[in-house]
Amino acid sequence: MAPVKTIFRKRHAWHLLGLLAVLATTVRADVSLPSIFSDHAVLQRSGRVPVWGNASPGEEVKVALAGANASTRTDSSGHWRVTLALDGADVGPHTMEVLGRNRLVISDVLVGEVWLASGQSNMEFKLSQAIGGKEEVAQSAGVQVREFRVKKTASPEPQEAMVGSWAVAGPATSGAFTAVGYFFAKAVSTDLHRPVGLIHASWGGTPVEAWMGSAAFDHDPELKAGRDRSLTQLAEFPQAQADYIRRYEAWADTYSRRDQVAANVASYAAVSVGTEGWKPVTMPGTVEKMAGAVWLRREVDIPAVETGWTLKLDLGRLDDFDVVYWNGERLAGTTYRDAGSVDARSYTVPVGKVNAGKNVIAIRLFSPRGAPRVEAKWTPFRAGSVSLAGEWQAKPEFELPPLSADAREAWPQAPRKPSPSYWQPSFLFNGMIHPVLPYAMRGVIWYQGENNLGRGYQYRTAFKLMIEDWRAERSGDVLPFYFCQLPNHGSKATNPGESTWATLRESQAQALTLPSTGQAVIIDVGESGDIHPRNKRDPGERLARLALGRTYGRPVVDCGPVYSEMRVEGGKVRIQFEVSSGGLVAQTLPTSYRRKSSDAGTVPLLQPSPGSELQGFTICGADRQWKWAQAKIDGTTVVVWSPEISVPVAVRYAWADDPTCNLYNGIGLPASPFRTDSFPPEQQDKKF
Repeated sequence: MAPVKTIFRKRHAWHLLGLLAVLATTVRADVSLPSIFSDHAVLQRSGRVPVWGNASPGEEVKVALAGANASTRTDSSGHWRVTLALDGADVGPHTMEVLGRNRLVISDVLVGEVWLASGQSNMEFKLSQAIGGKEEVAQSAGVQVREFRVKKTASPEPQEAMVGSWAVAGPATSGAFTAVGYFFAKAVSTDLHRPVGLIHASWGGTPVEAWMGSAAFDHDPELKAGRDRSLTQLAEFPQAQADYIRRYEAWADTYSRRDQVAANVASYAAVSVGTEGWKPVTMPGTVEKMAGAVWLRREVDIPAVETGWTLKLDLGRLDDFDVVYWNGERLAGTTYRDAGSVDARSYTVPVGKVNAGKNVIAIRLFSPRGAPRVEAKWTPFRAGSVSLAGEWQAKPEFELPPLSADAREAWPQAPRKPSPSYWQPSFLFNGMIHPVLPYAMRGVIWYQGENNLGRGYQYRTAFKLMIEDWRAERSGDVLPFYFCQLPNHGSKATNPGESTWATLRESQAQALTLPSTGQAVIIDVGESGDIHPRNKRDPGERLARLALGRTYGRPVVDCGPVYSEMRVEGGKVRIQFEVSSGGLVAQTLPTSYRRKSSDAGTVPLLQPSPGSELQGFTICGADRQWKWAQAKIDGTTVVVWSPEISVPVAVRYAWADDPTCNLYNGIGLPASPFRTDSFPPEQQDKKF
């Protein structure tokens, strides 16, 4: 055994060496750059291009690229920032050199146009999934488009650093690019003969509030109250969850309602299981009128186009606890330890686990209260784009005695589960937008809104505040902001009336009151049966028209007819438009359509106003009872009427979730949906 003094000296020596190492690190730190300044980067062609990073406090840092040079010294925290004048730089490729006590060399840097592409799943949608995407990927080697994909990051506080890397368009890489962004960038690059860099920061299934900076909420009392409620619930939930777990375990022990370890899982969950002892049940619905554990299973055919990446599995609301198996392998589950378990279940099947064609889902439901059920009235019930509604097979595993009145009365209620981090107010702004906003860029393209359909009227406030907040973060720079209005989706309306999708579209259009904004109308490219339409070329190219016309001053028509004013003329209404190239055109509608682009067959397209030149118009009198209208083009106006309305007061166009409509301009751009009335929408009281 070593003497105590020897041990002490060794420990003291190691402590001293560690202290010296820390001091050395504090005194000297290598110059570093954020990951967005890396090989294959695209820098904005501008007279003011910021470059920033870290080094030792007080260290001199020099930056050189394409003949532009700048130098500075770091501040007391080791931060540095310089500005390069690249307005006269050629395309390149160039090498960026950053020199401090060490030297960094960034290779293959281009000078061109930079755009931030953001939003939710339809912006995240990959090029390889789009119609014509595979052919586009194969031909992408000569396209001057690059993408910096920002890693998905949800943060309670604004972050300075981002994680990501630049990818050069080519057959090996382009398939993973944002499809809308790629088609946008390709069109801009082709017209301007310049490279385009996309900063891609999107996250599927997210609301606009997650993308708003915290300061944006302070401008609206209702949004601010919603933010504060959400963050308070998030902060208080861990304690509420711990209290619930203690109460539940005591209840389960008192009334003998503990779950049992599932015996021979493979006999229920394996891909090949005999149907003996199973019975057909219709889901969503009640599985068994018993307490205990019961199994559900069914086969589902997944289209080949949805393989090769993760698959979202939405299972509605399950009572009470579950374990889900996919093709015989355990995927995920929810126990009493996951407080708030009554919330909708949404799981993800990993890449490589999704077969083209047959897949098997098995779900073990454990309900200590009784009557396990699946409820999906207000929530999705599908695997990817495939509905799971219909016939399943069910088989009990074990049954518990009926619950006593005392046990039922004592049932502990789980606390409300807070929204996931990617739904929390400002969390995506903090993690994915704030770090990239200092980067020199020309503008923003945006495709989002589906996750705000439940409160579409409030979106008009939140969306504008988000745009203004992003601009404020750039010291008031009026960054051009072009967005996709939501496309057509859902069931065809038998009778005219209110529409959550139309309300959201109108709220999006309200952002056009801000300077340097533009809206790509895509009311004709959606899919009735798929919220992720595969036509991403038209949205991308229509966004490019806005950028080329409004930002770059190119002689292009960038939008279709836009409603201007109405005039009542006897029993008819005359609608005036701001008309672009080619006047007003009534496009011929097909006699049938596919509800999803992947469908093999078609369904008839019924025209709501038979014999009318234009479809999609509705009209009402003072009673506000909407009727399908006849409509025809008259010069630069549209005349609208109905034999059922003698004294009209208002007209609407394409005011439905999935409208049948055919008003365009002469180059094939659709008219924007509109209403002439200001009747209070149904969603006016739905708040964040």
